[in-house]
Order: sequence, then structure tokens, then C-alpha cells
Amino acid sequence: MPQNVLLAEDDRAIRHALERALTLEGYAVTAVADGVEALAQAHRNRPDVLVLDVMMPGIDGLQVCRVLRAEGDRTPILMLTALVETADRIAGLDAGADDYVVKPFDVEEVFARLRALLRRTGGADAFTRPAQSPPEPAPASVSASASSAPHDGGGLVTAAGLRMDVQARRAWRGARELELTRTEFDLLELLVRNAGIVLDHATIYDRIWGYDFGPGSKNLAVYVGYLRRKLDEPGAPALIHTVRGVGYALRED
Repeated sequence: MPQNVLLAEDDRAIRHALERALTLEGYAVTAVADGVEALAQAHRNRPDVLVLDVMMPGIDGLQVCRVLRAEGDRTPILMLTALVETADRIAGLDAGADDYVVKPFDVEEVFARLRALLRRTGGADAFTRPAQSPPEPAPASVSASASSAPHDGGGLVTAAGLRMDVQARRAWRGARELELTRTEFDLLELLVRNAGIVLDHATIYDRIWGYDFGPGSKNLAVYVGYLRRKLDEPGAPALIHTVRGVGYALRED
């Protein structure tokens, strides 16, 4: 069965061109011109992935994203934006988007990002699981060096004071639960499972997006910065460290 794409783009030329390209690529496409219709279509027949233009009249792509996330819908969302500033991209991630493509874009890049998003979902239910009690924290007697090493107890992965329930897709720093998007969770899981190891940019791109966007891409830096904002606590050590020219590592200093 073809994957269902809900495309919302107010520019008719772009909408028709992208709809045609996605259809030729084998997707089943529902194309709409505004955010109101996008929400209506998403509620009527939940797609496998959404492609949303950021700047649409009335309800824009960011508002569509916020509404769906507030409803507990975790269907992957790819944003199309003509805004290139880091703050604009962060606004999209804040709204709950999983990835973005900057206009003008190469349609092959759109295909690659959609493949990566759909590969990560694996056809599983995109809605969040019911709330449940967090896993028990590690005993207080565990030494600092031991707590920094990754530990995988079935679906529970722990390292550097972080706990992740991979099956439920929930994460905690200490007693505080972290509100993470799909991509943020996947990135944090990769870092936790490789705690203390410096992961280079190419490895992270391949594991998270399934595609290396090249040295000029700031996609990874944006996600790392956003993840740091959610992880960091006043007076607590930073957990994600930049190794300039190489990549990133998760560790407690």
C-alpha cells in the first residue's frame, strides 16, 4: 500500500508540482491550500506523514502543527519554509515539527527526508501512549562513573542521569520528564546509547535522518541546540558536548 502524504501549500504552482512529483514517486497524496483544510483532512483520515508550508493565510503550518501535537497526534511532520534564520527553524521545532526543508528546495531532498521520517515511524501507531508511571531511578549508591555509562535494561536505557523508556518513547532527567519531538527523542536515544563516545556528524545524520545533508547543513546543530534547551538545568552539568570539527558526545563533566 502506498504511504499517504497530506500536503498543505498555499502556492498553487508549488502545490501542484510537489503533488505531481510525490505521486510519481509512489505516494498517495492529498493536497490542500490552507491550514483549515489540512486540519480537517488530518482529522478525517490520518495520513502517514504531513508536509506543511509554514506561511499560509489564516491558520499557518506552525499552528496546524501545534494543534495536532496538542491533540496527541505524533504523525511525522515535514515543514516547508522560505525562512532561513535559525530562530525561524527553532520556531518550527518548538511547534512540534520533525524536520524542515528550506525553499527553494530540490525535490530529491524532500523525498530523502520523507523516506527518513517514514523509516523511523515504521508504520507504528503515531499517537502517544497513555500516561504511565516513570521507571524507578537508579539506586543512589551507584557511583558517578557507573551512572555515566550507558545501561540498557530491556526497553529502559540509562546514562548520565538520563532515563529513556524506548518502547513508550518517554525520557527523564532525574525526576523531570522531558517533552521531546520524535526527532529529538531519536537523537537523544542515539547519544545515550553511545554515552562517552564522540559521534561524528556523518554518523548522526545517517542514523537519525538516513541521509547526510553535507557540511553546509545546520539541521543537526539546530536539533542539538533545541535538545540542550530541554535537557539543561540551572546548576547541573551540561550533558551534550560539542567536539569542534568532529561531532557530539553525551557525558557528565
